[in-house]
Amino acid sequence: MNAPLPTPIAAPVTLMSGADYRESLRRFKPSVYVDGHLIESVADAPALQPGINALAYTYDAARDTALSPLMTAMQSSRGKAVNRMLHVNESAGDLLNKLEAVRLLCQETGCAQRYLAHDALNALAQVTARIDDAKGTTEHRARFHDYLAHVQDSDLAIGIAMTDAKGDRSKRPHEQGNADTYVHVVERNAQGIVLSGTKAIVTAAPYVHEFLVMPCRNMGREDADFAVCCAVPVDAPGITIVARPAGRPGEKLEHGAALFSRKYGQSTGVVIFDKVFVPWERVFYAGEWEHSGTLTYSYATHHRHSCIGARAGFGDLLIGAGALMCEANGFDPGEKSNLREPMVELIKITEGFFACGVAASVYGTRDPHYGNFMPEPVFANIGKLLLATQIYDMHRLAHEVSGGLIVALPGPDEDHNPATAATLAEVLRANPDVPYDKRIEVARFIEDLTASYQGGWYSLISLHGGGSPAAMKQEIWRNYPVGSKVDLVERLLERGVLESNGSDATRAITKNRQPGRCCDAGCAAPGQAVMVDLPQPRSAG
Repeated sequence: MNAPLPTPIAAPVTLMSGADYRESLRRFKPSVYVDGHLIESVADAPALQPGINALAYTYDAARDTALSPLMTAMQSSRGKAVNRMLHVNESAGDLLNKLEAVRLLCQETGCAQRYLAHDALNALAQVTARIDDAKGTTEHRARFHDYLAHVQDSDLAIGIAMTDAKGDRSKRPHEQGNADTYVHVVERNAQGIVLSGTKAIVTAAPYVHEFLVMPCRNMGREDADFAVCCAVPVDAPGITIVARPAGRPGEKLEHGAALFSRKYGQSTGVVIFDKVFVPWERVFYAGEWEHSGTLTYSYATHHRHSCIGARAGFGDLLIGAGALMCEANGFDPGEKSNLREPMVELIKITEGFFACGVAASVYGTRDPHYGNFMPEPVFANIGKLLLATQIYDMHRLAHEVSGGLIVALPGPDEDHNPATAATLAEVLRANPDVPYDKRIEVARFIEDLTASYQGGWYSLISLHGGGSPAAMKQEIWRNYPVGSKVDLVERLLERGVLESNGSDATRAITKNRQPGRCCDAGCAAPGQAVMVDLPQPRSAG
């Protein structure tokens, strides 16, 4: 039962490269099933290569001299540069830089995946400090600091095992007929704890180094066994991963279909814990049910902020592809209002929710317990809500400017059919300055992103990833200072502003108030928002 600590990876002199990351996966032997088959070597499995490619890019970007100022950060508490995806934010500027870094990574990969670790580490810093402050101890902070050093020095990829299978949604964890629909503690001893249960949606599960297990909801006293947060290696005894392929690996590789998602994609996995031992050194809390909500809400706010950057990167792909498709069809959106208007609408949507991410960064606040910086929750949730509900409009607008050819083209095999290729190249060319093969290449790129299996995946992950729209609306209402607006109107009506005492103590609508922004009482002095210089765009060549 006493399994060893996570497989050690030597602390690198420099950050790992993408090749180093691939090789590091070979040191782990997780039990992974994809499409009903046991995977012998994750690093070499064709079905997982698009996901591995995406994470490998995050490693290479941090070593790229043009990108490294943005993709790395100085962890001042440790005096060393770390991958920004593993950085605990020390200022509002860190929030801005993380937002921009995620956007650039997702421009390349569609979904970089690794930023979930950043969000979880920042939330974990906050909750461990809060527990210690409540108990008057330093134990939880110390465990977190040791783990943070381990993760940063080894430059790990961390999978966030948060969303439980949940079972009957109308019942709380302790009320479930099958307790294993939630991950929970089944045994405690002097060496550690033993876990059983199921996490249903774990991003990048097959090709990470470790899992960070976290509760997915606010727990009650009766749910104490389900209030557990710990770290386990991906190949710990008792863990089984049942995953889907990443992207569209190998699909018409030689002929040009799935141009994007055969290279980059994401696997998600159901992770089953069957009496998995976790030593106390890797347990951040177990049973402190009253703090489970703090971790859940803090992680959600950090993660929704990151999602804004991720989908902005995806929006950049649609904007660029839409403009190229207009050109290939023989039109200039600057001269055709029927194309210019949907292009501007696509730009408005993308930059509109990204602007919420910028605002959430600028108005970010220092956590009172740990001291790291938290995105402003109203702007973070509004930005995530906008992208979640407008992702379908983004696809529609890309379709509108591109025309029906993106799903009406003959299959890529016809490009190499002697009986049809020459004719198709002649009659399906539009702009004489754009060769046929360039036109259909862009058309199939847009199909891949918006009208394929992968396109549907992007829609659904945007809608529900990081929480449902209902959850974001709840957070917006919970944090928005409606009371301040009520005070404003009552003052203008010369009714007098009710004091927050006496009979007004139960007046729920006036409870949320805030000082004015950009004033002495409303702005945080430390951690000014300073972004690093962004890398210059690279030429197509």
